[in-house]
Amino acid sequence: MSTRADSLIELEKQFGAHNYLPLPVVLTRGEGIYVWDIDNKQYIDMMSAYSAVSHGHCHPKLVAALTSQAQTLAVVSRAFYTKTLGQFLRKACELTGYDKALPMNSGAEAVETAIKAARKWAYHYKGIEDGNAEIIVCEGNFHGRTTTIVSFSSDYQYRDGFSPYTPGFRMIPYNDHEALEEAINPNTAAFLVEPIQGEAGIRLPSAGYLQKCAEICRKNNVLLICDEIQTGLGRTGKLLASHHDEVQPDAIVLGKALGGGLLPVSLFLSREEVMNVFTPGDHGSTFGGNQLAASVGLTALEVLYEENLIDNSAELGRYFLERLKTLNYPFIKDIRGKGLFIGIEIADPKITARQICLELLTAGLLSKETHGTVIRLAPPLIITKQQLDDAFDIIKKVFENVATHA
Repeated sequence: MSTRADSLIELEKQFGAHNYLPLPVVLTRGEGIYVWDIDNKQYIDMMSAYSAVSHGHCHPKLVAALTSQAQTLAVVSRAFYTKTLGQFLRKACELTGYDKALPMNSGAEAVETAIKAARKWAYHYKGIEDGNAEIIVCEGNFHGRTTTIVSFSSDYQYRDGFSPYTPGFRMIPYNDHEALEEAINPNTAAFLVEPIQGEAGIRLPSAGYLQKCAEICRKNNVLLICDEIQTGLGRTGKLLASHHDEVQPDAIVLGKALGGGLLPVSLFLSREEVMNVFTPGDHGSTFGGNQLAASVGLTALEVLYEENLIDNSAELGRYFLERLKTLNYPFIKDIRGKGLFIGIEIADPKITARQICLELLTAGLLSKETHGTVIRLAPPLIITKQQLDDAFDIIKKVFENVATHA
């Protein structure tokens, strides 16, 4: 690492809050699946900013949409109508099968929107007494880091020092539909769940799990809300990960890839009955649904289909997972995933996932550890078979080196 890189890292450490622990590289440029550091070293990006860069870095169509709109009109707030927002919301609803969508910025904001919608729906339509609505969540969940959301996290670090916690949530084990059925009571408004738990380490539920949850929720008049912020928009080889179980949740939350790797854009989508609980002034955001975000979001949705990115994720995800499963090293506990959403779990207590990610960095591949035990592999969906082979060769070489020196 050069002196320039060192100085920039130290500058960020000096003036920035230490709420992240980045890998020691200073990135300055990106194109497609590649990024370059300040010393012009090239890396294969196998992180995609936690799925936010599913279209690849600086996709020409997305950059053109951003540039054109930025030169015309960017932000006027929702106090006025704009040209593209309706088109963006219509496209999102048509693709996902929902009646209406509410635009926000970050994924966490969209999750907060889902919580508010579920509670108000419970009071207006289900007849739950005001102040008593409960939402069931799963152990290992990651839905964001706002004060409400960390209140129902099972991760100690996300909660430590941030009490008092928001009430109204009940936690059950993930991938346990019987626990869901037992937890439901007359005050249950919704079940909020990730179809695949990303931050927990790419944890896949059993086949049919979500279908059983949907049946239980329907029987008990409970909203099934799927957080598809990381898993949605083709990441797992389907438009939505819930589609693998042929489930249409009552509501979904989208974010990350919706902004095309350029802007924070998120949506809460649901059927009309749920969305109609919102009246003017109930909820909103100065930047939510701005003209710039709507233009980029609309283009991002169009590019998914124009360039067959969902099919590419399905086909190449299967291929890459098969190749990865040929890696036979004693420190590997499990290799799992769906589409281009893959985790390699490390079992050796002497070897951390971060140590391996640092070696991958040196070898020219960017990944990131999850909870010290899982290496996350989620490249842009535009990646080719040859580029995946290049990534595999780097991973295999690094793993051989780790095994030799373990």
